[in-house]
Formats: sequence, structure tokens, C-alpha cells
Amino acid sequence: MTHRVVLTGLGAVSSIGMGVTEFTAGLLAGRSGAKDITSFDTTGFDFARGCEVPDFDPKDWIEKVPIDTIGKATQFAVAGARMAINDAGVDLDWLRSRRGLVSIGTTDGESNELDKMVGVELESGRAAVSATAARKIPATRLSLAIAREFGLVDVEATTIGTACAAGNYAVGYGFDVVRGGEVDFALCGGADAICRKTFTGFYRLGTIAPDNCRPFDKDRKGILHGEGAGVLLLETLESAQARGARIYAEVLGYGLNCDAHHQVAPNQDGVAKCMRLALDNAGLDPSQVDLISAHGTGTKANDVTECGAIHDVYGSAPPRTVSLKSMLGHTMGAASALAAIASALAIRNGFVFPTINHVETDPECAIDCVPNEAIAADLNVVQNNGMAFGGNNASVILGKYPVAA
Repeated sequence: MTHRVVLTGLGAVSSIGMGVTEFTAGLLAGRSGAKDITSFDTTGFDFARGCEVPDFDPKDWIEKVPIDTIGKATQFAVAGARMAINDAGVDLDWLRSRRGLVSIGTTDGESNELDKMVGVELESGRAAVSATAARKIPATRLSLAIAREFGLVDVEATTIGTACAAGNYAVGYGFDVVRGGEVDFALCGGADAICRKTFTGFYRLGTIAPDNCRPFDKDRKGILHGEGAGVLLLETLESAQARGARIYAEVLGYGLNCDAHHQVAPNQDGVAKCMRLALDNAGLDPSQVDLISAHGTGTKANDVTECGAIHDVYGSAPPRTVSLKSMLGHTMGAASALAAIASALAIRNGFVFPTINHVETDPECAIDCVPNEAIAADLNVVQNNGMAFGGNNASVILGKYPVAA
């Protein structure tokens, strides 16, 4: 027996708003989270703008796990999980009495904690690192800390490291185990914190924009490094109905593949195949999709490749195609999870969030990216794409409830 799977709780930690209300307002306003980076010393870089989460105080969100034992990305993950739980209207006794999954995707884990160790005083040729600092580093803490914070003992806690598609991987895994009845709920999504290591890597590749992220624009210059977390609570439709829960959207299906075409360059055929896998898994025809939430990084290679794949799947007149990264920057492992939250909010509230910073669409992209201003729209089905280095692709399909069947 399989179950229908619905989204009943959303937790967004982002540079444009914390929680559902603020995040929705940021989407509707086309708000930009871009500013000069303060998370690390940017001396030596010609430019260093990013999308940091402002005024984040972990004490507002974390009660049980000692804050000095977890890094910033884990703090974001726990905060996102608390938001999702509160938003779903479930109490902790409800969660603790049921089987569950905690699945968090990430690109960097706690690499920002490793950044802090660079330059520490050396003793006998070895870095002097405290035991407390070392305990923060393992990426597994992103999911384990959620389980510990909320006293969830009958759960599988897993961290998925498929880079910038990891949030969608986590949602897909949650969908599978809830649909198959292996668990009663899943807290899944992604989290990452800005770190010098990753910023430097993208900078050396020449893919960091000097000012703003402009996906699909003919004069785009690249990504902005971002941070945050997106955590979604998934449960069966029967469970949601039994407790009178608000349903944001239904998870209809997903697709994963790894084309392994290149270490960093995307592959059009691989992306198109992933999108088709998701549509097939959802039992949908491309004509039924109303909106595509693209990976949309704002780099020359990604945007042209992804748009080419979209045209391969949807033909010459694809659905509106938008990029959340124009507002949030690239939040790495959190990117597709935050985009899934944005997609669910768009379905629930009847709007399309814009691709901001847009001046003129690149002819090689040839899509309607809903430039600069949100629009009202009745959305029944949204396809949310995530792509990562190494050819790791993941696409999730969300539908309006009760229209979706």
C-alpha cells in the first residue's frame, strides 16, 4: 500500500526572511539578500558580496543542544526544523510517539568551522584544535542535532552530501519512506553556512558575480554565495486529515540521476532526463506543469544548459521559469529545499515569485523568467530543479491539494 504525501510544515532560514510569514513577504516583494560578506575576512578578493542570514541568534531556536557544540549550518538546520514543526501545528509528544525520518542535505557540512581553524597557533607542527571545536565538524550533526533537540528516538537521522542538489535528494528520500509507510513523518531539507573555502573555490572558477545574481540575463556574471536552511515536514494525507492540518501542497514525485559528465559543467541531456524521470514518477505530462523553479544559478553555463534541457522536455513554449537564487544567492545544500518551500508557498497562495535583477533575457535561454515583480497565478503543478557538481541532478514535483490526485 502506498500513501499520498503532503507538506504540512515549512521552516525557512534565509537572507530575505525567517519563517513562513517573513519568507513569503520577501518572495512577493522580490527582496534581495545581497550585501558585503562579513562571515570571514574578505581581504585579497576584488569583490565579496553574498547573501548572509541577518541577525540570527541560535538561542531563539535551540533549547536542548548546547550551542557551543554545533556549528552554524547545524544551528540553521535545527532552527528550520523548529519552524517546520511549529508551522505544522504538531507537538513534540506527537512526533516522539511516531516513527520518523530526519534527512538534511548539505554541500559544505560545517566547513565554516574548519575555516575558523586556519591560522590557529601551531604546536609541534600540528594545529592546536580544542575537542569542542573538533566535535562541531562532522556533517552528520546537521541531522543528529535535530533528533536530539526534539527528543526523537524512533527516527533515522541521515545527512545527504550531494552538494547543491542535496535538498531535493532529502525531500525525495522523505517522500519515498512516507509514501511506503516506513515512517509516519519526515523532516527533510537542506542547510549550509557561508564559508571562505567554498567562496574561494567559486571565485577561482570565475563564477562569483561582483554585484548581483542575474539568472537568465544576457549580462549575468555568476552566483552569489548564500546561506540558510529549508526544512519541510512531510506526512501522509491520512495523518494530515486526521489532525485537521493545513496542507501547503502534495508531493507528487521526484527524479534523480547522476550523469557524471563533468566535475563542474552541467550536461543538458542529463538534466532533461532527470526532469522526465520526475514527471514520469509523478504520472504527469509536461503540459500539466504550470511553473518551473529552476536551479538558475546565474552562470553562463548553467542557465543555457538548464534552459536547453527545459526546451527539450517542454518544447518551444515552456512554462514560466524562475530562479530563487536571484534573491537568496546560492545557498548550496539548502538551495533546492528553500526553492521547494517557495514553490509550495506559491501554490498555496496563488503567485509566482520573480527573478529579480533582470534587464534583458539571454536569447540562448528564451524563457519567461517573470522579471523583477511577482505575479498572481493559479498554480496546480510546479517542478523544482536542483543540480550539482559531478552531474548530480534532482527534480521534485509539487501539486496543489486537493486538485492533485
